[in-house]
Amino acid sequence: MFRNFLREDDAIGTVEMILILVVLISLVIIFKSQLTNLVNKIFKTINSKATSI
Repeated sequence: MFRNFLREDDAIGTVEMILILVVLISLVIIFKSQLTNLVNKIFKTINSKATSI
């Protein structure tokens, strides 16, 4: 039975997918302010470069 479990070749299970999503959402919540600042800086740079063209 254990050998069959090791050889099992199923796709990602529901539990694994939920765990991955929980980790990703947690990271976004933790680093929300840093991500917001980064995106704002990127858009400011894009706007300044676009107006100079």
